[in-house]
Amino acid sequence: MGFVIGIGILLVVLAWVITTYNSLIKDREFVRNSMGQISAQIESRWEAIRNMIEGTKQYADYEAKVLEEITEKRTKLGREASVIDVEKDNGLFGQALNQLYAVAENYPDLKASKVYQDTLMNVDKYEQQVRHSRMIFNDTVTKYNRRVQSVPSNIIAGLFNFPVERYFENTPEKADMPGWS
Repeated sequence: MGFVIGIGILLVVLAWVITTYNSLIKDREFVRNSMGQISAQIESRWEAIRNMIEGTKQYADYEAKVLEEITEKRTKLGREASVIDVEKDNGLFGQALNQLYAVAENYPDLKASKVYQDTLMNVDKYEQQVRHSRMIFNDTVTKYNRRVQSVPSNIIAGLFNFPVERYFENTPEKADMPGWS
């Protein structure tokens, strides 16, 4: 009888370990999927900047080369990207955007062109989508981190190396970013 009870307890514990592990995997995949969504939006945003660079070449070849150098420095982001990777990418994006503003100020025809104006609207649209994707990412990370840190699932998280994920945080630069509307 004691043996049967022992086996029963062992099976319950094993079922709990498997269920908790699978839940951690599911939550981690939601975090990675959220990062993948951010990465896709960032790629679209960069594509809009590349279109603007092409238009800039007609006005200022040197400045276009500087912008191309900035875009070449960046690395593609994906599901496995970290918050730090995205923040570095945002820094490069900010440099490229500021350079484009400077070029447009020096070339009023460029600034007034429909392509330039349309591209600015697209950049703004993608920037809003990136912000929204970051909010979803942070919500997803909150759910995952709760599970990783809560008793008793933290035992399984520790045994199988599920680390706490980082959040996107608002920086003074992001809070002061101008809008296009």
